Amino acid sequence: MGHCIFYVIIGSALVLEGLQALELRSVAFFIKLLGRFYKSKTGICLLQDGNQEPFKVRLHLAKDILTIQEQDVICVSGEPFYSGERTVTIRRQTVGGFGLSIKGGAEHNIPVVVSKISKEQRTELSGLLFIGDAILQINGINVRKCRHEEVVQVLRNAGEEVTLTVSFLKRAPAFLKLPLNEDCACVPSDQSSGTSSPLCDSGLHLNYHPNNTDTLSCSSWPTSSGIRWEKRWCDLRLIPLLHSRFSQYLPGSDMCRQNAFQVVAVDGICSGIIQCLSAEDCIDWLQAIAINISNLTKHNIKKINRNFPVNQQIVYMGWTEEREQDSLQDRMYTPKFLALRGSSFYKFLAPPVTTWDWTRAERTFSVYEIMYKIFKDSDILDRRKHCFGVQSEMGEDLYFSVELDCDLILWEKAFQSATFLEVERIQNDLLTFGGEGTGSSSWPW
Repeated sequence: MGHCIFYVIIGSALVLEGLQALELRSVAFFIKLLGRFYKSKTGICLLQDGNQEPFKVRLHLAKDILTIQEQDVICVSGEPFYSGERTVTIRRQTVGGFGLSIKGGAEHNIPVVVSKISKEQRTELSGLLFIGDAILQINGINVRKCRHEEVVQVLRNAGEEVTLTVSFLKRAPAFLKLPLNEDCACVPSDQSSGTSSPLCDSGLHLNYHPNNTDTLSCSSWPTSSGIRWEKRWCDLRLIPLLHSRFSQYLPGSDMCRQNAFQVVAVDGICSGIIQCLSAEDCIDWLQAIAINISNLTKHNIKKINRNFPVNQQIVYMGWTEEREQDSLQDRMYTPKFLALRGSSFYKFLAPPVTTWDWTRAERTFSVYEIMYKIFKDSDILDRRKHCFGVQSEMGEDLYFSVELDCDLILWEKAFQSATFLEVERIQNDLLTFGGEGTGSSSWPW
């Protein structure tokens, strides 16, 4: 009982000290974080999936889900379906040639793709040809594995009419720097160049024949079967946010990715590496995702607590990463799901879903047996910035890392609340104990 009383006194002091420290923090942001409102956000990022080159995706953050979308082309002239290969026939203009620019080639392990469409041809080609379309055949000639300059030469010699077999390249490598829409147009020209580069726009006005003085009306080209297509953002991956975790760090290490992060759902579905355009954009995304996860967690706690008695209510729970004490481990950090419930502090490998799961925690401590501490820069053991420790009565030190400063604030508040509730519970028990038979209501110290 003596140890219990000692840790309760320490816990009470920590509550007061923590509340004072909390006032010195960004309380405005903390209130905003704990607000009732969920964040909604949409933006363009790069996605690296496995060993593929990064490609452009659109992220959409909603209340309870993060949607990752990629561009694709679908048929809109009848029952919508996704495109495979499409054929479009284009006739050469006297000025401006085919009015297209291309990038890529076999030297970069991709087909040549349409990178720009001239302003004059944009209307006529609308619904037929798109920036990002890979050119697979030119007048029946297979150019899938041709180098950039080879495709340019085939097009130069294609004559006045060219039939292209194309397929939209959904995961065009980011190094091509393709525009996301057709508004970025190439400028037609009657000037020829003798060189071309797979990473620069090679204009198909190079096919201009100065001896051809016929003026072709726009109505004479392009020709197609009447099928119309449309470029749209299509769902690639859906990440449910409840009990999901996110990290800027390489798995198991203290190496922080540059302006990048990944989100892992509770069922193991991974977003892939999401690369933001700037550090500010990365932080904005992380904070928005953190707010939604936090609000979902609080809502879920309220629902779960309906099934628990007052003295066994969940105060807070969420993901952290625990630093392994064994330096010989391959992984420096391992994801752990922590929970403060009633008079206990739990450490899980996965979020508890059923009542039975609460009996299967990896470790369980009594709240009055532990002390919580946020580590200052001088106390941090490696390159992870936001860390806190939990020390047990037996001297066992647990070291945890979270992603953002707001996560530290949430855990600080949770430990303060749990400690306060435990102090209050023990005080009531001691008052009851002290009052039995004597009528005394004084503390024993």
